Amino acid sequence: MDPVYFSAFAALAGSAVGGLTTLAASWLTQRVQFRAQRLAHDIDRREDLYKDFIEQASESYTDAIEHDLREADVPKLVRLYVLVSRMRVLSSQGVIQQADRVMRDIIEKYLGPNKTIREVVADSLKNDRLEPLRDFSNACRDEFRMQTVAPRHR
Repeated sequence: MDPVYFSAFAALAGSAVGGLTTLAASWLTQRVQFRAQRLAHDIDRREDLYKDFIEQASESYTDAIEHDLREADVPKLVRLYVLVSRMRVLSSQGVIQQADRVMRDIIEKYLGPNKTIREVVADSLKNDRLEPLRDFSNACRDEFRMQTVAPRHR
């Protein structure tokens, strides 16, 4: 083989390898950036969903303490069920279980007698249930912690 051809072939091969390396590095960078953006978007959606659930559940819990099921604010309860259903699509099993427990607690409050704030506080202290949404909030925090440490692959 003529040394001129060999030099030309080596230059072409080097350019091809360099171009493919640049292409591969760019593709990997874009893929990592896309995954990071998708993860951030997913976390934002769940944060908004959990915030809405906490606000709505707090209002419904208060309403359930003050009213019985005949006087229940049905649209608020339906909104809570909608939020829990949306969680079933986006959230971990732990978060869903805690959301279901909050829903059961609210329904039980509606089924029970109306209470004054004094009775609610006394019952909460006696049963160590001062914060009805604590377990739900903890499950959400744990899910976010796990998501940022070990994002799930889709």
